[in-house]
Amino acid sequence: MSHVFITGATGYLGRALIPVLLQRGHHITAIVRPGSESKLPPGVHVVTGNVLDADSLKAALGDCDTWVQLVGVPHPSPLKAKLFRLVDFRAVTASLEALPGSQIRHYVYMSVARPTPTMKAYADVRAEAEERITALSKTEKFTATFLHPFYVLGPGHRWPYVLIPLYKLLEKIPFTREGALRLGLVTREQMVQSLAWAVENPPQGIQVMSVVDIRRHFDSAQ
Repeated sequence: MSHVFITGATGYLGRALIPVLLQRGHHITAIVRPGSESKLPPGVHVVTGNVLDADSLKAALGDCDTWVQLVGVPHPSPLKAKLFRLVDFRAVTASLEALPGSQIRHYVYMSVARPTPTMKAYADVRAEAEERITALSKTEKFTATFLHPFYVLGPGHRWPYVLIPLYKLLEKIPFTREGALRLGLVTREQMVQSLAWAVENPPQGIQVMSVVDIRRHFDSAQ
């Protein structure tokens, strides 16, 4: 079993992922803002701190061997381009500054599918973050998993359900099939199962999980 360090633990995916990892026997350490401790379930080692500050992260890491990076601006939109760099990107760079000397051997990063016709600033920030993670992995000797969903359906994120019939049609047409699959919709349940699978299956180097991979790992777990 892994000792998992989670940043973004009280967010949309973190709150759903933690109970699954606990049920599978993993040890969880989560860093949260002061006052958010009660948002996490029993069994989690909770540390208060700042996910954008490397010293705060380093002090919280302990003997964790797997890092799950879920920090992100809620409900991303083109209007939040500056926040993507101030929050999403800074969360990654702070984590990489905290990694040297730690016991982290696998870094799981919630990224995004690309290329994409929309949300270019969001995709650019995530791509640059992946480049930083990959570069450091070569010197610090850790592996990484990048998950590439496009839109995650679930509570508070339901309006794209109306697009599902259109997606199914586009996936059947050879000319549009690749794009429809790459930019397909996944559910929060599918993401949680794929994140848990990633934690339990570190790669030899860098692995990327596409929308098709995310759906497949969910289906195989059922």
